[in-house]
Amino acid sequence: MVYVKNYDKAEDINFLASAKYVSYTYQISDAGVTANAQGRKIVKAGTPYPANDATAVGIVFTDTDVTEGPQPGAVLVDAWILEARLPMALAAAAKTSLAAKSDIKFKQSV
Repeated sequence: MVYVKNYDKAEDINFLASAKYVSYTYQISDAGVTANAQGRKIVKAGTPYPANDATAVGIVFTDTDVTEGPQPGAVLVDAWILEARLPMALAAAAKTSLAAKSDIKFKQSV
């Protein structure tokens, strides 16, 4: 199965506040992901993993294409994050969970 395909130009927003980080590989689920205009299901970088709730253990580091089913992806577990640059607002339960289960810290501005 091919994990890398070139479909379009990617535009990534840097949400890291420092150059030092730790990420681990997790299986990114395709459940609940809606297809984009090209018919691809993309989990955007900056999305809480596995969900934006009390189950969050990290932040997805790079866009992950899950059109063909669950795929391996990088998840940040230790990093400084610029919260305002994330693609979605973090739920309070997700922020609490990230503080308890990982070493993710948030910086409000640059």
